Amino acid sequence: MLEKLPDAVGHALHHVRAGLDQIAFNLVALRTGMAALQLRSLAFADHAPIPALYTADGEGISPPLQWTGVPAGAASLLLIVEDADAPAPHPLVHAIVFDLPAQDGALVDNAMADPALKTGRNSYLQTGWLPPDPPPGHGVHRYVFELFALAAGPAFSATPGRDEVIQALHERAMASGLLTGTYERPDGLIKLGVKQREPALKQLAT
Repeated sequence: MLEKLPDAVGHALHHVRAGLDQIAFNLVALRTGMAALQLRSLAFADHAPIPALYTADGEGISPPLQWTGVPAGAASLLLIVEDADAPAPHPLVHAIVFDLPAQDGALVDNAMADPALKTGRNSYLQTGWLPPDPPPGHGVHRYVFELFALAAGPAFSATPGRDEVIQALHERAMASGLLTGTYERPDGLIKLGVKQREPALKQLAT
């Protein structure tokens, strides 16, 4: 969606970013300390680029994730994925997955398309995975995968949003883990089909 924005918009908003201090991981004071969970992906390393396959410039499927270190006493796990560099007052939510079993586990490629998985609302008010789609020219965006172990408590609504999740984390979060992937859409990168690319490139060269 944002790939068609003029580069000038991205440049104008370059310094407008939500900031890491606004992500859920940094808003919640945990009972047992920070980063007690180990969260990783077979698709990208921590602070490394997310492959285009998992973005709006590729198939846009959700990436695989694995986690370990779930503490005793946890009732469930919750995953929230946020864009810390969204040009907005608050991070853009790309996914919420809740009521995951409180044990070491994993999500496979495109797991968030499975209707059996309990997913909340992203910032576009849709459930499931919202693929990274930064404005051209805005620079590198940090997509933060945040996993929380929760104590027992009230059930979430059918499709919780960020506010409901943050409130529950304040009340029930026991431990957390963090994985950061990056993605950047360079100036002039427009999503074109194969047949459209060559004429467009020739036009840019003239």
